[in-house]
Amino acid sequence: MSEAKKSVTDTKKPTEQTKKRVRLTVAYDGTNYHGWQIQQNGVTIESELNKCLTELLGENIQVIGASRTDSGVHALGNVAVFDTISPIPAEKISYALNQRLPEDIRIQKSEEVAADWHPRYCASVKTYEYRIYRGEFPMPVKRLYSCFTYHTLDVEAMKVAAAYLVGEHDFKSFCQVGAQVESTVRTIYTCEVEEQGSDLVIRVSGNGFLYNMVRIIAGTLMEVGLGRRTPADIPKILTACDRGAAGPTAPACGLTLMKYEFAEETSNTT
Repeated sequence: MSEAKKSVTDTKKPTEQTKKRVRLTVAYDGTNYHGWQIQQNGVTIESELNKCLTELLGENIQVIGASRTDSGVHALGNVAVFDTISPIPAEKISYALNQRLPEDIRIQKSEEVAADWHPRYCASVKTYEYRIYRGEFPMPVKRLYSCFTYHTLDVEAMKVAAAYLVGEHDFKSFCQVGAQVESTVRTIYTCEVEEQGSDLVIRVSGNGFLYNMVRIIAGTLMEVGLGRRTPADIPKILTACDRGAAGPTAPACGLTLMKYEFAEETSNTT
């Protein structure tokens, strides 16, 4: 081999083997999945991503998800990252990956990020919506994406109650018993109740959420709407730091992770 050819070959190898970190924005209908995180007893969003990425890139890919949504919970904008040595441009991976994924999972965006960027270790705002369908009878096309009630809900009372949740609080009363976390203190930036025709949407944004926290908030606010609790009960529930003090855990089908907003990226655009 000539020196010229050898030089070209040697300079290509390190480039081809250089790892890059790719961030995915993932939307999915969680109906047929056992949540995000890999489980021994069923198919999950994470297992499908790992399988399809491994097949596509010819590497053993293990994604890291930002939010481990529960069984039956949906997402428009969950986030995951993985490392790869593939020469495929990061922004093109979404197109190729969507050809392999089942139709109830779709990548909305793929992009390269810094090699040390981690979705769980950077400041972010996460937004969830919990949807309630109100009617005399259930609506079949809404059954997978909302919680049905035929009861009349006092929306104004629910709005007042929701406002008490805004701010930094110990949300232990709104956390499933047995969850292993270092702290149950979280900050809620907004908690709104909005009517959209026959639908009632509870929209919550915060810096992080505990296991089943949004579903317990939804179940508690529904009890306020039913007149079983008053808005003034919310501060007492927070102070109790006792799961038994709050309302029931609302069904998973009504919950959707809407989006993540990362602090460093938001500040760069202002």
